[in-house]
Amino acid sequence: MSHDPITIGIVSISDRASSGVYEDKGLPALKEWLSRALMNPLTFEARLIPDDQATISATLVELVDKVGCSLVLTTGGTGPALRDVTPEATLAVAHKEMPGFGEQMRQISLHFVPTAILSRQVAVVRGKSLIINLPGQPKSIAETLDGLREADGSVTVPGIFAAVPYCIDLIGGPYLDTNESVCKAFRPKSAIRPAA
Repeated sequence: MSHDPITIGIVSISDRASSGVYEDKGLPALKEWLSRALMNPLTFEARLIPDDQATISATLVELVDKVGCSLVLTTGGTGPALRDVTPEATLAVAHKEMPGFGEQMRQISLHFVPTAILSRQVAVVRGKSLIINLPGQPKSIAETLDGLREADGSVTVPGIFAAVPYCIDLIGGPYLDTNESVCKAFRPKSAIRPAA
């Protein structure tokens, strides 16, 4: 079976990492997880930028409108601190808001830390692209994408990525095939592409 190629934008938003104060860990974490989770040929467009609303919005517009990313994942800048403006920058370029993603991320994170209620991640559709704000820490990124699992590996609370492939189907993007040992995508039977 041939898999549709996909270009994914990955954006790490941090004043200190973007200025070289410390090493960025968000981009490698995103790339590693997505490379394990997806069977499609992947092209990554990575950006490391400061917590500046205009810069974030411009980066998202560039990745969607010029580069043609079908999926853009951001990490960082979603808390209540004064410099945390990723959600505002994301909503500013949205055509549609997808509130369920943020709700599910907070639900998952609350199993680990009570401060998950302080996170303000949003997800939006711009054109034929899905943009999702993820938490800033690599451990939290994996938890929200993966969901909660029992010791035997069975999923008790689905991670948000289980809904990403079907969302991208609905907005006219490529068909994403997941590695089911990492993440089983959910699609209605009528939307599942038969294996070649």
